[in-house]
Amino acid sequence: MNHHILIIEDDEKIARVIQLELEYEGYQVSVAHTGREGLSIVEQKEIDLVILDVMIPELNGMEVLRRIRHMSNEIVVIMLTARSSVYDKVNGLDLGANDYMTKPFEIEELLARIRVNLRFKHKSELSQSESNIFYCHSIAIHTNTREVYKDERNIELTPREYDLLLYLVTNKNQALEREQILNQVWGFDYYGDTNVVDVYIRYLRKKLTDSKEDQLIHTVRGVGYMIKD
Repeated sequence: MNHHILIIEDDEKIARVIQLELEYEGYQVSVAHTGREGLSIVEQKEIDLVILDVMIPELNGMEVLRRIRHMSNEIVVIMLTARSSVYDKVNGLDLGANDYMTKPFEIEELLARIRVNLRFKHKSELSQSESNIFYCHSIAIHTNTREVYKDERNIELTPREYDLLLYLVTNKNQALEREQILNQVWGFDYYGDTNVVDVYIRYLRKKLTDSKEDQLIHTVRGVGYMIKD
């Protein structure tokens, strides 16, 4: 992935050195020399990581960091400063900085910290995305959008069919009784026939099963149904 990095640094020589090193590493790079210019770029472009100097004109780095965090918690921010006091580091981290480096620094260390922070950001995004998807065999259930896919093909389900499938998948490898399914999917106040479960199981099988060998939902005799994984 070609990450987009923004350098906000008023020392043009330092900014240029960092820019060349980042571009050599394959990153897309933007440069700003004032706080307001940097914020404008953050608002207009998709930025993955900001290298932010504390002592910059118009708006200092701490104020820029505060405003970035007001806009997004997803952008990685690495603070750069000539100050080395504990107060400045704690203040920056309290405002939401991901990392902190004191000038002068070795460019190799900066590059290493960029890689680590971007890798952590990617894992965090992946984990968050996957937490909203349930997988079983070739089935993927996207709970955010209530979409169901089989082998990447969208399966159209009614709301009740979706709720039934999600309940079976989230309780896979368990034999679920019809009454149990009825209570969880239709609700405790449902007074209809338990045969409705059998009817909807048939609906799901018809939509999700391509052949007899491709059985997703198994019948447990004398009990109810189960999805094995």
